[in-house]
Amino acid sequence: MGDWRLRPASLSDVDAVAELRAVVLRADLERLGRYDEQRVRQRLRDGFVPAYTWVVEVGGAFAGCVALRPADDARWLEHFYLAPHLQGSGIGTAVLRELLGQCDRDGTRVRLNVLQGSPARRLYERHGFTLDTEDPVDVFMVREPTSD
Repeated sequence: MGDWRLRPASLSDVDAVAELRAVVLRADLERLGRYDEQRVRQRLRDGFVPAYTWVVEVGGAFAGCVALRPADDARWLEHFYLAPHLQGSGIGTAVLRELLGQCDRDGTRVRLNVLQGSPARRLYERHGFTLDTEDPVDVFMVREPTSD
C-alpha cells in the first residue's frame, strides 16, 4: 500500500491539485463529451478551500488530494484524486476509510458525486455509499454513519 500520509492543504497546492484533476478526470469527461482543458482546471481552482482539503503524500511526495466540506445535513467528499500510477494500490481505500471513520465517530452523513460510468463508483459502493439521485453526467451518492 505504500508509505502514505495526509497533510493539511494550503493555497500553494492548488496548481498541483488542478493538474492532477485534469489528468484523473480526462477519460471520463471525454467519454461524456464534457472535457475542456481549461474548464477542468478552473472548476477546481474556483472550488478549492484549503481549510477542508488534505494532500495525500506517498514517500513524502504529492500523490493526491481529498476534501471533506461541511454542509447543513452532511459532509461532502470532494476532490478525491489519486495519481494514476497509485490507483489500485490500496491507498485510496485507506484514505477513504480514515475519513469515513472520522465521520462515523461524529455521526455525520457523507455525500458525494461521481461521474456517470466512473470506476470510482465501485470504490464508494464498497464503503457503503448508495445512490441518491443521478442525471446524465453525475451520480449523487450518500452514506449514513455506521457504528462498527
